[in-house]
Amino acid sequence: MIRTLIIGAGGVGRVVVHKCVQNSDVFGKIILASRTLSRCEGIKAELPHANIEVHTVDADITSEVSKLISTCQADIVINVALPYQDLTIMDACIQTNTPYLDTANYEHPDEAKFEYKLQWARDEKFKKAGIMGLLGSGFDPGATNVFCAFAQKHYFDEIHTIDILDCNGGDHGYPFATNFNPEINLREVSAKGRYWQNGEWIETEPMEIMQVWDYPEIGEKDSYLLYHEEMESLVKHIKGLKRIRFFMTFGQSYLTHMKCLENVGMLGIEEVEHKGQKIVPMQFLATLLPDPSTLGERTTGKTNIGIVAEGLKDGVKKKIYIYQVKDHQDCYKETNSQGVSYSTGVPAMIGAKLMLEGKWSGEGVFNMEQLDPDPFMDEMNKQGLPWKIKEL
Repeated sequence: MIRTLIIGAGGVGRVVVHKCVQNSDVFGKIILASRTLSRCEGIKAELPHANIEVHTVDADITSEVSKLISTCQADIVINVALPYQDLTIMDACIQTNTPYLDTANYEHPDEAKFEYKLQWARDEKFKKAGIMGLLGSGFDPGATNVFCAFAQKHYFDEIHTIDILDCNGGDHGYPFATNFNPEINLREVSAKGRYWQNGEWIETEPMEIMQVWDYPEIGEKDSYLLYHEEMESLVKHIKGLKRIRFFMTFGQSYLTHMKCLENVGMLGIEEVEHKGQKIVPMQFLATLLPDPSTLGERTTGKTNIGIVAEGLKDGVKKKIYIYQVKDHQDCYKETNSQGVSYSTGVPAMIGAKLMLEGKWSGEGVFNMEQLDPDPFMDEMNKQGLPWKIKEL
């Protein structure tokens, strides 16, 4: 029997477990591990008839992860822990010759920076171990990378521009909350923006560039340019690319709260002393905000994430929009999670499913757009993330 190890028991982890159980003919026995055992036990209790085993693990320590992989005899590791832990889990997979998948690229714990550099540097070690490492199998990164590869394969001879468009039209009812890990979310949003044009990265001030986009089934929303990790790999793999940008929607209430928090130092990631104790302001803030994994029941509305690609086909200009719309409450009914967790967790399951089935294979470290997009796109339609495409 296949043994699937899932590390991380937050909102995304919950979705991955639910979806793996729905596809138990592929994933077999589920081993769920986290630093906090009660989180694992809570998810297991939601699926009383499933074959799930739970463990504790400190994913900051490679030897602990290696021991767990070996003890469980895992056939694959699905990493939905914190991005800070990508490298330790990758190294454990190298040590144990176990295929690896994650949903977000490595972030440096002590600086607001995320990049693929240190993960790509492990390519040779993955090859020597004879295993596959799949990076960024969430939605963005993840499905958006596959959308780009699908467009390149079927609609263009060369793509000149790509805009990745991420809209969460949901409402959780809180004055301020984040839909995934607060520390990761706020570091990402408060950082300077970047986009790639004519072979170079152009940096912008946070939220400096805004456009209004009409998202199908949601409507017009203010969309702000951010730097996002999938651009780093897409500029390497999409033929003829001249510009790529990433936009995400934010309401004015969110932006006002975030600016106030930033102004008083609450988004700081360096230790400060408070009454004789050392604390990191961002981490303290995260303890005060609602746990994203608890937002599912109260979140209404829809998400819409997609890409707009423009380029040439047979010498003629062409522009298409590939996107996916998901209702938050539909996600909650199926997996007890809101749409942001769902749209990240389902692609993680799909990527792992394709690896276990041998439809995606190879030795070394891969980004999503390097692989055949067709089986992934087919699975999205089957697994709860049906997509649409239209010419503009």
